[in-house]
Amino acid sequence: MDAVVGRIKLGSEGLEVSAQGLGCMGMSAFYGPPKPESDMIQLIHHAVNSGVTFLDTSDVYGPFTNELLLGKGLKGIRGKVELATKFGISFADQKGEVRGDPAYVRASCEASLKRLDVDCIDLYYQHRIDTRIPVEITMGEIKKLVEEGKVKYVGLSEASASTIRRAHAVHPITAVQLEWSLWTRDVEEEIVPSCRELGIGIVAYSPLGRGFFSSGAKLLDQLADDDYRKGLPRFQPENLEHNARIFEHVTELAAKKGCTPSQLALAWVHHQGNDVCPIPGTTKIENLNQNIGALSVKLTLEEMAELEAYASADVVKGERYDPGFSSFSWMHANTPPLASWKTE
Repeated sequence: MDAVVGRIKLGSEGLEVSAQGLGCMGMSAFYGPPKPESDMIQLIHHAVNSGVTFLDTSDVYGPFTNELLLGKGLKGIRGKVELATKFGISFADQKGEVRGDPAYVRASCEASLKRLDVDCIDLYYQHRIDTRIPVEITMGEIKKLVEEGKVKYVGLSEASASTIRRAHAVHPITAVQLEWSLWTRDVEEEIVPSCRELGIGIVAYSPLGRGFFSSGAKLLDQLADDDYRKGLPRFQPENLEHNARIFEHVTELAAKKGCTPSQLALAWVHHQGNDVCPIPGTTKIENLNQNIGALSVKLTLEEMAELEAYASADVVKGERYDPGFSSFSWMHANTPPLASWKTE
């Protein structure tokens, strides 16, 4: 029997999305060369027709080209889709910079609306936190965009628990996007409990460990030369050989369950709660269908514990990102206190 993609309430502000979303980044950026536009539009339509209607992009994917792709792909089906995009990472002059100043927020939103060719963004995230500007200042401008009808719901990505609380006090946060998978579980300590306390939905990106739980160590052989995963610590030879054992254990349990390793890993994320929406990315229709199949994989508490034992924090080798990324405000960042903000 084919899995049915249900609906969940994301957060407590009224947004309803498909129980599984589609991360669109890899169609245009970071995971090797951009994929053929016609194929990706076909994939988007197949996703929506299959019930996967929560689509995730960002202005930095490309940059800009992924939003343009979605703008074309949504022609005639906009009303069926919950569209999420992000701002906050600027690559002006080829120099990466995190920005949250009000003028940049507004300019980014206007540009995304134009590229996506829509009147309103359903869920607008601050992609990364500007550690130079109090989050209250950034949220103040997003609040204006909501009041103007350009944004429906507001989200944060890779924010610390304290930053989430401060932002939520300015304007209700509907969703926090974070990396959550069998081998990335640090968010369970503070961030997930804080979201639940505040009634904020959780959107899990890279729920398949950036493809690791699809192929294990063999994934590296399948990647294009310019795929940025080749530089990630967990995929380096000294760590990959060790991490491959995790995949072997997951594969063994998946065989007993009659599903694929990736379906098992994705099912584990789905079992975290009905306030969690994973957004696995793919560029292939068969992989999308397989991801949807994860919704019909049921796990017992014993099987959940078994999976978690395979990939506990002290078992996984290597950081999520290259150390250079941490200075780029990628890691659950905090912002300065509002009292420190000096207005001209």
